[in-house]
Amino acid sequence: MKVFEFHFNPRLKPDLIFDSFCYEPENIYEKRMGNLYLTGLLKNVLPQNLRFLDKLAKVIQKEYYRSTIIKPEKALKESLKEANEFLEQIAKKGDVSWLGNLSFAALSLKNYELNFTKVGDLKIFLLRGERIIDIDQKLKFEEITPWPLKIFGNIVSGKLAEDDLLLVSTKEVTDFFEKENLLTEIGKIWPFNEKGLREIFDKRKKEVLKISGLSLIIVLTKEALASKKQVISEKSYPKEFNLKEVFSPYLKSLGERFSLFINIFKGLIRKPKLGKFPKLPKLAMPKFPRPGKKLILILALIFFLALGFFISQLQEEKELKERQIILEEIQEKVNRAESFLILKTPQAEVEANSLLKESFEEISQLAKIVSKTPKDFQSQVFSLKEAVSKTLFELNKLEVIEEPELFFEFGGQGFVPQKMVLFKDEIYFFSPHLQNLFRVNKNAQGEVIEVNQKFNLAVPFDEAILFLSKPNQLTILKGEEMFFVDLEEPYPDFSFDDFASFRRYLYFLDKKSGQIIKYPYLKNFEWGSAQLWLDREEKKAMGASSLAVDGSIWLLDKNSSLSRYYIGRLQEKIVLEIFPAPKELKKIFTSATLPYLYLLEPVQKRIIILDKKGQIVKQFQSQKFDNLLDFAISENGKTIYLLNGLKVYKILL
Repeated sequence: MKVFEFHFNPRLKPDLIFDSFCYEPENIYEKRMGNLYLTGLLKNVLPQNLRFLDKLAKVIQKEYYRSTIIKPEKALKESLKEANEFLEQIAKKGDVSWLGNLSFAALSLKNYELNFTKVGDLKIFLLRGERIIDIDQKLKFEEITPWPLKIFGNIVSGKLAEDDLLLVSTKEVTDFFEKENLLTEIGKIWPFNEKGLREIFDKRKKEVLKISGLSLIIVLTKEALASKKQVISEKSYPKEFNLKEVFSPYLKSLGERFSLFINIFKGLIRKPKLGKFPKLPKLAMPKFPRPGKKLILILALIFFLALGFFISQLQEEKELKERQIILEEIQEKVNRAESFLILKTPQAEVEANSLLKESFEEISQLAKIVSKTPKDFQSQVFSLKEAVSKTLFELNKLEVIEEPELFFEFGGQGFVPQKMVLFKDEIYFFSPHLQNLFRVNKNAQGEVIEVNQKFNLAVPFDEAILFLSKPNQLTILKGEEMFFVDLEEPYPDFSFDDFASFRRYLYFLDKKSGQIIKYPYLKNFEWGSAQLWLDREEKKAMGASSLAVDGSIWLLDKNSSLSRYYIGRLQEKIVLEIFPAPKELKKIFTSATLPYLYLLEPVQKRIIILDKKGQIVKQFQSQKFDNLLDFAISENGKTIYLLNGLKVYKILL
């Protein structure tokens, strides 16, 4: 078996972790079980979950090799049961941030017999010559069941042949492989080797440096080759080394020092002129070996060490001067921003904000590389960074809340919420992974509403609440009455990923297709045929992550922009020039009766409030917001409820 592990740019996305784990039998008993290969990826990772994949892999590996008298297929099933129990315990403790963000694959191989399963967006391909087979399509995927939580489900088994190649990759890497037609190229490498793979990646160096993820390649051959992780990043492609370019700045300044050492060196090894001294009587002296060669080697070593030291000193002095120049340039930019702020006009504030954001990015980069500089220089850098940060917080109306108000906490109810909807001073919590609803009134008293249904989305609708269960079933909750309606399917392979209502019309966002689907209201909680809302000449809304409707339709790009559509056409695109710069916005909300747009960003632990021109109104951030899942806004827009893990926080504007 040959195993190749390629990790592409692991540090490109700070909220993304991925890893591969290759376990080979350690003794004759474990050889009965064969090899175990695991790959995993976790998005939107929280600091406490940086070791999440390692712990999960260790649980599976320990259980898989625990009993060596059962078949590998049975051992894999037992290890996955143990993994489900491990994940269930984590969820019961309130950490559900990994739900919906985890992708994981487990494969066992013995004597060309394969057993495997997966969850999430990982892909598993079998390459047999020039044939490419998507073998994970054979898995029957089931929804995650409620307590006891079940993440890993069915296992697929099959017989492989010698020289078959298994390729497991994360979604971004898979998309890159398919776009560049790399699966075909990889399948053509014969005999399969690391050099051939590296050549394929090197030809597309620019594109490779833009992706983040992993690819695990297993070649079924009698030849054994230990797995070795290959990290591909900018460090994998160093600049060409130019000896002349490196040493030329120092040659002039080193001239005198070099001459001095040469003279000392020559003086030490020069033979003394004995003729100038009086002759001494001959004495019988013991013969010692001549020390000349050893002395020369020692002195040469001292010389080159000293030369290296002086070069290092000169390099440090040069780098310090360069960094001092950078610091002065940043300070000058900050001074210009402060002069704009003196004017106290909206346009001047915009100019100052832009300059200060540039300054903060530059000073942050400088702060990362000053650890070996003098203390006074470090002090200047960190002092300027703190001052710029403080001014930016004020300009961007960012309020840091040390102790946000706790409105409600889920404890012994046995309910783990994922989403929420506010209706008439009552909050309804639900989850696509759990049956039932949970209602909390304005006095923070909660109760479970028994219903044999799991819900993905919800919106208020006149005197009722509409709950969507994928793919297209609506549950209408009106008072204590509940009934169900199926919406017409708009097209094959659709997916309703977000949901809004305006004047009794229903609007759905399909992220994959970039379509907005509209349903007109008929009567008695019945809706007409599905309509594609975007104008036929309009580009599809690819990249949108959430929508809100107030007469216009607002689409949120998860990176840093908003798009406003009206009558099926794009009217304007707003790039969010705020600080801190958005990293991954998750949800947008507004209504016709509210003047603001509300944006949720779990990665930076904040909720952002904008006016409908894209100008900042307020930001709230707290270290307590470490697992933001959803939010709801009161009818008057003055109260924000934040669902954070098992806690609900309340913010008053």
